[in-house]
Amino acid sequence: MEFGGNGNAKPLALGLRFLIYGRKGCIGGLLGKICEAQGIPFAYGSGRLEDHQSLVDDIAAVQPSHVFNATGPPHVDRGEFSKIQTIRSNVIGALILADVCQEKGLPLIFYSIGCMFHYDADHPIGFTENDSCGSFCSKTKGMAEEWIKNYENVCILRVGMPVFSDLSHHRNFITGYHERVVNIPNSMTVLDELLPISIEMAKRNLKGIWNFTNPGVLTHNQVLEMYRDYVDPNFTWNNFSVQQQAKCNNELDSTKLKEEFPEILPIKESVIKYIFEPNKKNINHY
Repeated sequence: MEFGGNGNAKPLALGLRFLIYGRKGCIGGLLGKICEAQGIPFAYGSGRLEDHQSLVDDIAAVQPSHVFNATGPPHVDRGEFSKIQTIRSNVIGALILADVCQEKGLPLIFYSIGCMFHYDADHPIGFTENDSCGSFCSKTKGMAEEWIKNYENVCILRVGMPVFSDLSHHRNFITGYHERVVNIPNSMTVLDELLPISIEMAKRNLKGIWNFTNPGVLTHNQVLEMYRDYVDPNFTWNNFSVQQQAKCNNELDSTKLKEEFPEILPIKESVIKYIFEPNKKNINHY
């Protein structure tokens, strides 16, 4: 198993060695790049999460200080059409990995999903870390959380709608899902800002459930309007009703995360600083 890194990386971060699952996903891929930039030795796991022995073999080969589970199906709604595969990855595999890490005394950072809730009469504003479970995929993540949270070695990060500076990536909400969007306020996670913070959370040995989103909400239309004004004046999109969508619109209360990391920017400021300014082609003022 090869370790990531290149000649331009910073000096090695002493005592750290990461084992990452989810190489092909946007979070797993970005984690590798961040590790390279910070000089953290890392390797991507080759075992299947539902195969206990393959995970034990990965850990024996890598000897990690921390394990990161950044796996998941390629699209929340697509999980509706591959339910067995989704259960194996999101529930069975996630639990086996948590159990193996517990056996080996390793901290596990588990990137969960914030899209487990939907606005209702009881939660017209925000959901906290104490709320427990949408779509089928969301329910499986919720099921996994209910069990994994009992492991003392796990840090669960509920990722909201992921947005990031690579606008060509198919998992980026800004450019990947614009054909039909629901114009409802939602929590979002600016990966360029928050993924490095998840590595800092690992270094601080933080545990428990965290709403891993930037403070505040934006509607889908607000984000796409900024993309149009900053990047592509010819950009268009279509709206559809919430009744036509697998319901998972919500605001996650990020107070706990903000208290631990006061430097985190509100969502609008963050998307401008980390996404639209670096990609700016058409000047506009907000």
